[in-house]
Amino acid sequence: MEPFLKPLSAQEEKSCLDAYQRGDTKARDILVERNLRLVAHVVKKYQGLPDDLDDLISIGTIGLIKAVMTYDSKKGNRLAAYAARCIDNELLMYLRSKKKTAREISLYEPIGTDKEGNEIHLLDIVEGGGEDIAEQYNRKEDAVRLYCYLDSELKEQEKQVLLLRYGLGGKAEYTQKQVAARLGISRSYVSRIEKNAIEKLRLRFAAS
Repeated sequence: MEPFLKPLSAQEEKSCLDAYQRGDTKARDILVERNLRLVAHVVKKYQGLPDDLDDLISIGTIGLIKAVMTYDSKKGNRLAAYAARCIDNELLMYLRSKKKTAREISLYEPIGTDKEGNEIHLLDIVEGGGEDIAEQYNRKEDAVRLYCYLDSELKEQEKQVLLLRYGLGGKAEYTQKQVAARLGISRSYVSRIEKNAIEKLRLRFAAS
């Protein structure tokens, strides 16, 4: 890794910031280059991670560039203090995104083959009772997104089904079979109520 350039003095920094505010992109580049040492300093606390150091420096540099481009001296903070937070935020977003991606498993990713040599997907394994698991996830997302319309648009039974099925309002989540047992109705009726209620909420949202 190449040695970092010496940080700007307070006067040099102010001069470059003023020039950048006037549209001088070279001044912006100088501000970034002379603050790269700060990126390395922030990255140090992430050195225990398996990520490549150069990758972390690159991500941190993106945060530094954003800091230079959005810095407002009128708010009283020095550029270095503001940039350190932006660099740290960029690294945290990168690491969270990477962690989330690493945990994701595609429902349609092949996980083997059957006796006839046909591909078996995770979706084939998790599907149960003839219900499309992908559709189930979509309905859950809709229910959460449209929660604010429950009271105004749904009948009491429809509302109760959604509250129980998707854990809305801080309640526990239940399967359709469990909901059916609690409400004393059939599982197929729970499914029908659930789908109709979601559709009502969708229509209400589209009309708003």
